[in-house]
Amino acid sequence: MSDTNKPVPTQIELHQKSRVLEIAFSDGKHFRLPYEFLRVNSPSAEVKGHGPGQETLQVGKKEVEITSAEPVGTYAMQITYSDGHDSGLYSWEYLHHMGEHQDEMWRDYLAKMEAAGAKREPAPNILTASAGGGCGSGGCGSGGGGCGSK
Repeated sequence: MSDTNKPVPTQIELHQKSRVLEIAFSDGKHFRLPYEFLRVNSPSAEVKGHGPGQETLQVGKKEVEITSAEPVGTYAMQITYSDGHDSGLYSWEYLHHMGEHQDEMWRDYLAKMEAAGAKREPAPNILTASAGGGCGSGGCGSGGGGCGSK
């Protein structure tokens, strides 16, 4: 297929409440891609690695949100997520591929998660501030006798 025949988006909409990116293409296809699905399949080297077998399983991304999505030229978009991830360009071709293979890609991801004993849910935040101690309240180098003081 030549570049002029490759599908390009005709509409992109972020649905923040349902965490879904809705995208329609010039070939008439229309996809609803969950933010979590997009995040765990990011085209970045951080996720995909630099070659086969170097992928990094993305865990705890069930509640991830898209904080921004910006076009890059006429061929891609860059997505920034609430977990700070913002590398990797989602080409129109890759987004179309993701839409066409969403069920298969999602099943593969869930199988890898199960094999790793990992969870989609974010880990509980165990670093919570408590009254009278911890960083910023008399601990950790603030002179209050906490972490690392003598």
